[in-house]
Formats: sequence, structure tokens, C-alpha cells
Amino acid sequence: MKIMVTGTAGFIGNHLALRLLERGDEVIGIDNLNDYYDVNLKINRLARIKDHAAFTDVRLDIADRAGMEAAFKKHRPQKVVNLAAQAGVRYSLENPHAYIDSNIVGFINILEGCRHNGVEHLVYASSSSVYGANESMPFSVHDNVDHPLSLYAASKKANELMAHTYSNLYQLPTTGLRFFTVYGPWGRPDMALFLFTKAILAGKPIDVFNYGKHRRDFTYIDDIVEGVIRTLDHTARANPDWSGGKPDPGTSKSPWRVYNIGNQNPVELLAYIETLERFLGKTAEKNLLPLQPGDVPDTYADVEALVTDVGYKPSTTIEQGIERFVTWYREYYRQ
Repeated sequence: MKIMVTGTAGFIGNHLALRLLERGDEVIGIDNLNDYYDVNLKINRLARIKDHAAFTDVRLDIADRAGMEAAFKKHRPQKVVNLAAQAGVRYSLENPHAYIDSNIVGFINILEGCRHNGVEHLVYASSSSVYGANESMPFSVHDNVDHPLSLYAASKKANELMAHTYSNLYQLPTTGLRFFTVYGPWGRPDMALFLFTKAILAGKPIDVFNYGKHRRDFTYIDDIVEGVIRTLDHTARANPDWSGGKPDPGTSKSPWRVYNIGNQNPVELLAYIETLERFLGKTAEKNLLPLQPGDVPDTYADVEALVTDVGYKPSTTIEQGIERFVTWYREYYRQ
């Protein structure tokens, strides 16, 4: 299978591309190596896959309309996984235009490329952030998600709506995956686990928002990648029982689906930090702070739809995942 993966220098995209190559797929990797965080980390991720005979490295911004049109026409992927995006809730308060450029303009370029080049299935990254002000736990794909609390969340909700339009108009099968707090080796430096590890090893205090009472459905990278691949191989189909009289937000009469992809086991942030302290062998000095604007207090994924449709079953415990991350971090940064 020839698969286009956007964001192959990113955290999830790099792990996914490696797994696809290992199973024998051809991967067309799209990434612009932007400087949102350490470019060297992105380059080193790419080093894990760039010399593979079945990997093609395309240096391109998905917001580049002409460039994306050319890439689709040249490489003719059978399936596409769009993971390139401007990420981060807090950064969306500082630089909102970056989210429109990448997450909206870039996504329409992906949809158009799929439409005009006979792509069989588009899988794309959404986010647990779309649940916004929803306080019903666990979050279900059958819940309404019309009240985002950040521009990042709004852009991901927009992606789901845009995808539905193309599924309806052009019968393009699309599947959105609402990721829940992904962590693990080669992770993003702006994520809590990375920030905490760096600060604790340096003997510096860590900022703990919402006084550590956050509950997050932390999901290990290998479990995420397994879910993405299973979803990619299971082309989205119309729901024959879908009714316009009482529409289901998670399915459609068109070949469109959205799924939660999480661990289905939320952990309080303070407990997460305590586990990290144990594997680092050091205790953190904590600055306990209030909830940040745009953040949600808790995330908790109902993944039953993904279990039913593709057999998704996360298996990595928090202890296993954090231990593997700490081992990688010490080796990578020689600490």
C-alpha cells in the first residue's frame, strides 16, 4: 500500500511511518520541519526512517496549495494519514493565525488532494480538546461537541465538519481520531512529561496547573499507533441506521466516522508526577497554579466504538510508559 503521512518529523507521525515501513508499506512523508519546537529533535526522528528504501521524504508545508497539489499528482497515494497540524492549546492564545494556516488551510488542501486523486481513505488527527465545556464523563463520540474552549479545539472540530462535507459530496471515506494526551519516547518538548522531566533533572521547579487536580487519559504512543493503523485498514463506511430525525454525532449516512483513541483510564496529574519522580529518582519542587485559560480540567475517553469496529485495546500502563520515556530521555540527552 502507498500511504501519504503528513507530519513524519512529528511525534505520532514518525512512530506511525516507522511501523508502516516495517510492515511493508510505501510511505510518502510530508513535513516542513517548522520551528514550533526543537528542529534537531525532528531531524533526529526523521533519521530513523529517511534511509528506508520505501520512504520518500517531501519537505513541504501542507498550507502550500500548489505544492500539495503537485505532491498528490506525483505520488498518487492510495491512503492518507494527516497528522501535520499546529498543536497546543496554550500556544493558540499567542499565535492564532498559525492554527488557521495549518489546521484549516492545510486541511482543505489535504481534502482536495484526496478528492481529485482517488484516495481510498483519509484518516486525520482530531483531538480530545473538541469536548471543550462538555462535563459528561467519559467523553463519548455520541456527545455534542459544539462548545470548544480554545482556537486549537475549534480548528479540530472544523476539521471534522470539513471532512464530513467531503464524505457527503464526494463519497470520500474519512475517519477522525480524537487523540487523548499522547506520551512516550520521542515525544513533544512542549508536553507536560517532557517539561517535567527536563526541569526535575535540572533541579528546577515545575509549574503544576489546576493545583495538580487535572485528570488526563494519558495514552502511550505504541497504543496510539496500533489504533491508527487498525483504523487506516478499516475504511470508513456509512451508518445504515443513521437518522436525520435524531442524528448521531459520531456517525453519518456518509462514509464518515470519528473515534476517541485513548487509554480509557484517567490519571490525576499529581499521581502522574509521582510516578515520574519514582523513575527519575528525584522529587520535584512544585509551583501549584490555577487552571490555565483554554484548558479543560479532565479528559476521559469512551473508546468502545473503536474497540467494536477495529478491536482497539490499549495495553501499556502508566508505569510502563513513563519508565520507557525516562530511559529514552536519559539516553537521548545523555543524562
